[in-house]
Parts: sequence; C-alpha cells; structure tokens
Amino acid sequence: MKVILLEDVKGTGKKGEIKEVKDGYARNCLISKKLAVEATAANMNLLEGQKASAQHKIDVEIANAKETAAKIEGKTIKIMAKGGTSGRLFGAVTAKDISAQIKKQLKCDIDKRKLVLDSEIKTFGGFGAEARLYNGVSAKFTVMVEQIAE
Repeated sequence: MKVILLEDVKGTGKKGEIKEVKDGYARNCLISKKLAVEATAANMNLLEGQKASAQHKIDVEIANAKETAAKIEGKTIKIMAKGGTSGRLFGAVTAKDISAQIKKQLKCDIDKRKLVLDSEIKTFGGFGAEARLYNGVSAKFTVMVEQIAE
C-alpha cells in the first residue's frame, strides 16, 4: 500500500515522503497512529499544494532578506555611548543596542541574534559587523561608536 508520511517514522521515512509499505503495517500502525495517510489522488494533490506553499514562503523570506540586506549593506550605524577619558566605554555596545539603532536610523527590523560583530565593542571608534539575515544572504556594515558630549 502506498502511504504519505505525516511525521518522520524511524526505519520507514521522513515527513512528506510517499512510501510503499505492507498493508497491515499501514493500517494497524501508521494510519491508526496518524503517522501517515493513504496515497489517494486527493491526498497527493493536498501534499503537492503544501509543498508549493512551503516553497513560496521560503521564496518570500529570501526576497525580504535580500531587500533588507540591500538597505544596510555598506552603511554606517552611529551609536552614542558614555565613556571615560581613556577612550574606554562604561560597559559595552551589544548586538541589542546595534539592532535598536538600525531600526531607528534605517527603519529595518533585524533580530539581534542575526548580528555578528568582528570583535567586542568596548572602546570608541569604528567596528565591522555583519547581519546574517538568511542562509546565504548577509550584509556587512560599520558601527561607529562616539562619545556623548556632556
């Protein structure tokens, strides 16, 4: 009997695959536990629709990531921070701070977990950073840390 797997089944296959299994195994184990459905024409069309929908979602996410990468590629993000006379900051500039400034200055919402810094930012000056927005889509930019004039 041909079945479409709804979940990963150890020793049988992965979710979304169409497999030929014995009738008893299909009826008594896979279908009864809702791990698979019989591979009828209607179920095959439903599976194809789900695959097309998932691919469309991925394509939209990649397009959005490329659009965001184009907005921030090569830009300089200015961050004002407090520091001592020796040129060291009180604390450090974190990915959370950079994410907030990107949102404020460039109107792009980037998750702080997607930002990769070349080094820790604990002094004033310019630092390289990268936003890894999607697998294979990234943008490099500069973070300029300046002292707050008091």
